[in-house]
Amino acid sequence: MISHFTAVLIFAACASIVFGITQRSEKRAMVRFGAFCFGVFVVGTIVASWLMYFIKH
Repeated sequence: MISHFTAVLIFAACASIVFGITQRSEKRAMVRFGAFCFGVFVVGTIVASWLMYFIKH
């Protein structure tokens, strides 16, 4: 059984790899865009979870 955060990291890694490969043509740009997408996914999830926490409490 994996935690929710681990599931987010796995999803973010898979999605950012796909986005990096399909959205950029140069290898360096692929890696940079993939890393950017990974960061956006993880930070966005953390921000959304805190917002949901404050809405509930």
